[in-house]
Amino acid sequence: MGLKMAERKAVTRELAGRYRRASKGAKGLILNELCALTGWHRDYARRALRTVAVRPSRWQTVPKPVRRRQPVYGEEVMDALKVVWAVLDAPCGKRLVPVMEDMVKALEHHGELDLDPSVRSQLLAVSAATVDRRLAPVRKQLAIKGRTGTKPGSLLKGQIPIRTFSEWDDTQPGFAQIDLVAHDGGNSSGEFGQTLTLTDVASGWTENRPLRNKAQRWVVEALDDISRTLPFPLLGLDSDNGAEFINAHLLRYCTDHGLTFTRGRSYRKNDSCYVEQKNWAVVRYAVGYARYDTEPELAVLAELYRHLGLLTNFFQPQSKLISKTRTGAKISRRHDIPTTPYHRLRSSGALTPGDIESLDAAYQTLNPAQLRRDVLACQQRLLSLVRTKIHSA
Repeated sequence: MGLKMAERKAVTRELAGRYRRASKGAKGLILNELCALTGWHRDYARRALRTVAVRPSRWQTVPKPVRRRQPVYGEEVMDALKVVWAVLDAPCGKRLVPVMEDMVKALEHHGELDLDPSVRSQLLAVSAATVDRRLAPVRKQLAIKGRTGTKPGSLLKGQIPIRTFSEWDDTQPGFAQIDLVAHDGGNSSGEFGQTLTLTDVASGWTENRPLRNKAQRWVVEALDDISRTLPFPLLGLDSDNGAEFINAHLLRYCTDHGLTFTRGRSYRKNDSCYVEQKNWAVVRYAVGYARYDTEPELAVLAELYRHLGLLTNFFQPQSKLISKTRTGAKISRRHDIPTTPYHRLRSSGALTPGDIESLDAAYQTLNPAQLRRDVLACQQRLLSLVRTKIHSA
């Protein structure tokens, strides 16, 4: 007949002291003895002996102490990593690691980093998982949702063909999507500023321009300014169905300049997915949700977008969707290795040798850390203007 529970506990307490002091071979014999007396499974008997040996006054499971290994990368490596991470505006590890070498070279070239060879080699060897794990305590994320201020435009819809996101040929730079971001500060009454965002589908090259309002003339003027500054010829535009785009003014501009003009389907935001994702990642993340409706504010926005455009297009890595496979209810997505719009343009084969030389020359003169400081300075000025306007109201 088996032992009662009280007797099993007594036997276990008796053997626990011997078990704690015994060698490895002797522990096996003690374990066999306890299993024969109690009928316990070997794993349970081993855990019971360890429990009583550590805390003999209580019969409960004691969690196994966690053995923490020493970090592979020291503080010097982490300090340098934080500099690169902060300059690129806190990207995830999968986006940061592929451009780490280029960023380190650029920052060293402009005197922003001075690394020992050993620290530099360690920094370039950091994995994406390590980046996310080590920088998790200092990462700050925003969880703010905005609203749309787009009103549908019905005129000329029949003259502007529909083009969905799945029909884009993203191998040819020059075909871009456009959208407006409203800066109404939660109050859509009156006149307030807008940001026109243009994103090239092939390279991800993004340009932003502040507008006084969403009037047709300002949209066309901003597009004309963007087309003159792009490092590649503008070939086509794709927009949503807002009245600021679906109008005779913009249609005539596209016709006069030989641009293909298409629109997405009504109520299908994913048709404009390339530019929609920039509304948060570039515009909202940089200028927030305040109301901008004065000339000084728009002037600061214009300066901010100049610095931000250089930082985003030359140094910010972006990944593109390669394939999407559905298996039942599960969708598997594959993305390419993140790289910058600048490098995508260079490898596209669409630029002339002279264009590539001009891009490379511009890249060599840019200091990403200084661009980040310029963006932060503009953000502070913008915030001061908003605060002053609120206090004087």
